[in-house]
Amino acid sequence: MQKRYSMTLLAAALSGIALFGAGCSERSSTDTVGQKMDRTTDKMAAATDNATAKAAAAIDDATITTKVKTAVLAEPGLKTLQIDVDTKNGVVTLAGTVDTPALKERAQQVAQAVNGVKSVDNNLAVKAQG
Repeated sequence: MQKRYSMTLLAAALSGIALFGAGCSERSSTDTVGQKMDRTTDKMAAATDNATAKAAAAIDDATITTKVKTAVLAEPGLKTLQIDVDTKNGVVTLAGTVDTPALKERAQQVAQAVNGVKSVDNNLAVKAQG
């Protein structure tokens, strides 16, 4: 609900700025009101599309992170409390520690297998045996 209110407020602010700019534009003194409104509408649509795309990307990244965490949790031998998962633009970053190099490789395979993952940055450290 908060995001919808924020998006509405952003659209209203952009509309006001665009309408003010259209009314004060020196170059368009011969333009009709309809032409000014068309330009304003195009600008608003572009701004809204950009904001919507950013919001969708953030949601997709959060979904991917959740799916990767769930897949890691389901994998025998991987201790999820020691593996942090972060996603940005479909690129998953794994951080934390695992017990063996094989588990490090397995965590990367599990993450890579999740739908929507573009690539995996495997920053997992292997605990020193001793």
